[in-house]
Amino acid sequence: MSELTYDFNPVSHITVETIGPPGQRTFYMQASQGLMLLTMVMEKEQAAALASAIDQLLEQIGADEEPDEEIDLTLHEPVDPEFRIGQMGLGYEETLDRVVIIVQELLPEEEAEIRDPMIARFWMSKAQARALSQHAAEVVAAGRPICPLCGDPINPTGHFCPRSNGHQRV
Repeated sequence: MSELTYDFNPVSHITVETIGPPGQRTFYMQASQGLMLLTMVMEKEQAAALASAIDQLLEQIGADEEPDEEIDLTLHEPVDPEFRIGQMGLGYEETLDRVVIIVQELLPEEEAEIRDPMIARFWMSKAQARALSQHAAEVVAAGRPICPLCGDPINPTGHFCPRSNGHQRV
């Protein structure tokens, strides 16, 4: 079993953000508590799933708080990722009235044989969770447009849609 490597209870800042142009973006999850800053690489699909899961959790617990407009959702420097996220979990601790995100490092197969993955927990208010969810969904949606025929992303130069057998440039 992995040991908890980071426990930000509560976070002072948490965000999902990207660096790079659409089609070449790298997704990051970043959190801080005081002077401690942790940046992790994540997949676009993980960011979308996290946003959706947070929305579902907040609906289940009846949280209708809107995010405070002062919640900082920018990526802070230095952007030096500690690890790539493999698995994520989400929960709500009623006694603390906090949402918690738990992430586990994705280890290459050869490293998994010699060490346990890093784990981090991020505790936040429901308003912070709502802001994170909304922001992550916006970041995911800001990527390349999706082809209405095949569902693949369209590059700035367009793409040959397999559903049109390459006869139509979308």
